[in-house]
Amino acid sequence: MQRPLQPGGPPWQPQPGSGQPQWGGQPVWGPPAGPAHQPQWGQPPYNPYGGPPPYRQPQYVAPPKPGIIPLRPLMFGEIIDGSFQTIRRNARAMLGAALLAQSLAVVLTAVLTAGSVASAASLETWIKSLNEQDMVSMGFTVLAAVLLVAVLTVFLAAVLQGAMVVPVARSVLNRTTGFRQMWALARSRAGALIRLACLMVLGWLVGAALFVGLMVLVIAALGGVGALILIPLGFGGIALSVWIYIKILVAPAAVVIEELGAVDGLRRSWQLTRGNWWRILGITLVVSIMVAFIAQVVTIPVSLLPAYYTSVVSPHGGPDEAIAAGVAIALATAVISALVGAVGYAFQTAVMALLYLDLRMRKDGLDIALLRLMESGTDPDGVPGRGIPVYGAAAQGGPDLSAGPAYRAWPDVR
Repeated sequence: MQRPLQPGGPPWQPQPGSGQPQWGGQPVWGPPAGPAHQPQWGQPPYNPYGGPPPYRQPQYVAPPKPGIIPLRPLMFGEIIDGSFQTIRRNARAMLGAALLAQSLAVVLTAVLTAGSVASAASLETWIKSLNEQDMVSMGFTVLAAVLLVAVLTVFLAAVLQGAMVVPVARSVLNRTTGFRQMWALARSRAGALIRLACLMVLGWLVGAALFVGLMVLVIAALGGVGALILIPLGFGGIALSVWIYIKILVAPAAVVIEELGAVDGLRRSWQLTRGNWWRILGITLVVSIMVAFIAQVVTIPVSLLPAYYTSVVSPHGGPDEAIAAGVAIALATAVISALVGAVGYAFQTAVMALLYLDLRMRKDGLDIALLRLMESGTDPDGVPGRGIPVYGAAAQGGPDLSAGPAYRAWPDVR
């Protein structure tokens, strides 16, 4: 601090608000001096941080929402809403692929139902004429046919489920996708999806064979007492199956979006779901219950049509008329079931894809990469998220990036 220039004179005084202490006093803090920073009558005082009081608090800026979801880790309601919006914006791609996924099972069910209705009397007579050996052979034949249809359905569903991830990922940046464009973007991953389906089917068949073999050994060794042991083993097998199913739930999405192989896709799904198993299980259960409830509400009135027709519309009709009505009602029931099942399948697939994107936002910083992609406008006909690298720690199964400063900019929605 400067001394007085003349003996006995007043000390030097700094300008108010300059931040320098007066002689013998404390530092003076405040806005810079000048009329531009002086509060006028009826105006709030100077605020260097902007925004309304309280001062010195950073304002919350909502993350952008260019498409069906905001670019940040998602909450349950946002996943459900985003799934419905995906189906509405890409109806041809989502519902068309879902109808293909269920076409094999629905067509086979319709043919078998119509055939059984049309030849119920002759079929019953033919079954009565079979001996015990013929009945066993027919049972194995029917079981093999059911397993073949189930395996083909699983293969078709795995490929289509992976392809349906493309419209969901593009809808995140408000890009609509047609049916042909979806197949064009997912065609290169069809082989990896088929191999993934092979691994999944093989795994479930091996697990079922091991359980059946264990059941036979326990019953052979312990007799009737073995049934008491098989009950907890059965519940344990169901719990193990559910645990594995949740761990590999997002493998098709990883194969398509990250362009991984079948084994790498399973490993990637295993790593992404680590620490989020219970949350994914809860969302999956709620969605499955919703789809099953809506399907029952729609199909129960359809299932009552045969009884209504025979008792109200044509109570005195002949056998030929009853057979024709039964076939028509069976076909109508199959068509309605296919439509309802397609909507439910599309909705569940969209939920699975959004769960995958949510996990990558939490662990890989995918939302930041998508934000940069949206701002640059590059690759408008591609798949958002494809080609974005997995960061080092997350790629090796280490701690995710959700604790980094990029995520602290958004509210904690875990």
